[in-house]
Amino acid sequence: MRKQKTGGRKKGVPNRTTEELRSMVQNFLEQHWETLHADFEKLQPSQRVMFLEKLLTHVLPKPLTDLSQLSESDLDILIERLKNQQRDE
Repeated sequence: MRKQKTGGRKKGVPNRTTEELRSMVQNFLEQHWETLHADFEKLQPSQRVMFLEKLLTHVLPKPLTDLSQLSESDLDILIERLKNQQRDE
């Protein structure tokens, strides 16, 4: 029989290390944008696509594949937005 997990972060709370890494990558991009842009222009088109694909995985959040991944508060926000959207139509 498995023991119930205690402690740690709660479901829906992002991993601090992941958030720090995303922030560092974003800061790096902002600080070195001109150099990166010049280097980017030198790449072949297929290399550009691969570069962007890899880069975006560190900046953009992963898409949700299932509503069970949302926290209770996220679900509440989603429900309110849907209600407001329906009301506005």
